[in-house]
Amino acid sequence: MSEQVPPPPRTGVIHDIGYRHYDGPRLGRLAITQALLAASVRHAYGIGRSGKSKVMPILLLAVMVVPVAIIVGVEISLQLDSPPVIPAHYVFYLQPVIALYLASQAPQLFSRDLRYGSIVLYLARPPRRTDYALAKFGALVIALMILISIPLTVLYAGALLAKFDFVDMTREFGTGLAGGLMLSVLLAAIGGLIAAATPRRGFAVAAIITVLIVSFTATITTTAILDTDQDMKSTAARFANLGSPFTLSRTLSTFLFRDDSDGWIPTTTQGLVFLAVYLVVVGLCLWGLNRRYAKVARG
Repeated sequence: MSEQVPPPPRTGVIHDIGYRHYDGPRLGRLAITQALLAASVRHAYGIGRSGKSKVMPILLLAVMVVPVAIIVGVEISLQLDSPPVIPAHYVFYLQPVIALYLASQAPQLFSRDLRYGSIVLYLARPPRRTDYALAKFGALVIALMILISIPLTVLYAGALLAKFDFVDMTREFGTGLAGGLMLSVLLAAIGGLIAAATPRRGFAVAAIITVLIVSFTATITTTAILDTDQDMKSTAARFANLGSPFTLSRTLSTFLFRDDSDGWIPTTTQGLVFLAVYLVVVGLCLWGLNRRYAKVARG
């Protein structure tokens, strides 16, 4: 019987392919969160993405800006005695555009990583799921504020060029921006939670639009039914404004900044109720968003 010859020992070969060891500073969670925030804001307007991705956000931004450019031209050329539109009302008038922007970009920020599975890479250390959720939420708030603040700034500049009172115009501009920020935070929380609930972009878009349209339509209809006094809204009609993100944030802004441009200011009790509901809705949405990513992190 012949003796078996053992196979030759395996030898490894190290190939130098040019990678170098990183000896620089490791910036940690905060820097990663900031980078994710900045990248998400850029992506919300198609920057760094394909040309197709830029069409919708830029088109909606143009729809927000073009009307105010026309308004500014009219008030300057005709030398009107008062501004035809105040900033707080302009945001409310253009809410369909804001809703479309939210529906188109929230899934892009919250659903895309879920759809392609890249969320697992983000949730690897050092970033935590809370960091990721807050970065995406903050990016959507900033993106919505860009959409809102640019036309308001044009409107404010036009009012100053038309030589309207500087103090009054500055106060209205500040009130409009503050109200826009409150609306952006509320919409980003709601839209982000809905978008993160499904990796399917189409479902998320449809769900966001449905929630916003149905809630606003129901609120306006209920308010019209309950509003029996043409000069002063009834208490029940005022509380009906809790049913829509747009009317909720608008009423809260009216209360906090004592803005009587709508013809009424909520009482202290009413205002505190709106404030409490606002904080609860935002808090629950952020909690739900964090829980959603916790489930993804556990696999």
